[in-house]
Amino acid sequence: MFLTLKHFLESWEYEAGATQKLLNNLTDVSLKQEITSQSWNLGRIAWHTVASIYIIAANTNLVFQAPSKDWPVPNSAKFIAQSYMRTNEAFVQAITTQWKDQTLEELITFLGKQIPNGSLLMFLIQHQSHHRGQMTVLMRQAGLTVPGIYGPSKEEWANFGMEPPKI
Repeated sequence: MFLTLKHFLESWEYEAGATQKLLNNLTDVSLKQEITSQSWNLGRIAWHTVASIYIIAANTNLVFQAPSKDWPVPNSAKFIAQSYMRTNEAFVQAITTQWKDQTLEELITFLGKQIPNGSLLMFLIQHQSHHRGQMTVLMRQAGLTVPGIYGPSKEEWANFGMEPPKI
């Protein structure tokens, strides 16, 4: 749970930046990449990640403009990446202008439970992290370069003057 807006915003800046890096590497063709026909494809997961900021935050009193539905999925990777950037900016602006540290302790109902706003923000970060993991697997399958998130990706080891780990 976050207890201060400063702490959340510092964490969110990194996490949102990591999500933006992934979305910026998608291509229109890669959006169709799937594991099975019964699972969400890469585009569906990417668009859900964009819209879920608003969908999750809608459980609070925050007011901002952003996509509020994760279906249908746009067919433009650039549009998805730009939508994430605009949604992130609107969300951060809403948090910084509408909430105070004390707001993080206020209880809301989320998924049938009473939780503080600070816990909802932690859920939002974890939710994005979960979907980034799914996206990186599908990106590899689609032949895309995957940027490092919590360490270098296999393509980035050379930037550190190191050989990538053995496969």
